[in-house]
Amino acid sequence: MRFTFVASETTVAQQARRKLIDRYGDVPAMQADVVVALGGDGFMLRTLHLHRALDVPVYGMKLGRVGFLMNKHRLDELPGRIERAHTATLFPLDMRVTDGEGTEHTALAFNEVSLLRQSNQAAHLEVQLNGIVKLSNLVCDGILVSTPAGSTAYNLSAHGPILPLDANVLALTPISPFRPRRWRGAILPHRTEVVLRVLDPGKRPVSATADFHEVRDVRLVAIRQAGGQGVRLLFDPEHNLEQRILDEQFAAE
Repeated sequence: MRFTFVASETTVAQQARRKLIDRYGDVPAMQADVVVALGGDGFMLRTLHLHRALDVPVYGMKLGRVGFLMNKHRLDELPGRIERAHTATLFPLDMRVTDGEGTEHTALAFNEVSLLRQSNQAAHLEVQLNGIVKLSNLVCDGILVSTPAGSTAYNLSAHGPILPLDANVLALTPISPFRPRRWRGAILPHRTEVVLRVLDPGKRPVSATADFHEVRDVRLVAIRQAGGQGVRLLFDPEHNLEQRILDEQFAAE
């Protein structure tokens, strides 16, 4: 089994990478059977974006502050752990943005696409689903579309629902909504196209972010699941991602 080891810039992650290379060797990513990522969830997201085109599974070890997408860090028995690992396939969201100058931008998000106000003025947004206007004027600090894997991250902090990994749905969650006062979001079929149009962008500017890729002063944002572009994450049986997402619904803290 051939590995390529990648690590965040922290000292502890870089030290762990050197020890693992001494034990198991290291090959270029194009030749690897498995990419092993050392860090936290933020570094894992960057690894998924960087190596997505290789169609190689990724196995993470937690050496950062947040490790929902990671396994425990251990030096021993890595080949055996990977052979026993469960696979979770994550499908990203495709974000297509038109900014204030008419320039189009595209990016992928494995966690969520979020729109946020850029000033002290609340955002005014039109929400369309599959070409039909559902909300003509949502007044809010922002809104996000989350994948099941990302539903326990920013989406949960915004009081959105936790989604089972195999549910084939997306979460549409407002951030501090003011009008309509009682609207708290929606659960959408995964094939839904969400189009968000910024109303009064000159007075109420809005930015759009796909994972860590940000576009400012946006006018229109179209979001849909990127079919056929899934990535495979490997998890130790005792840290199965599907079970973790289920357990989050019963977390007391």
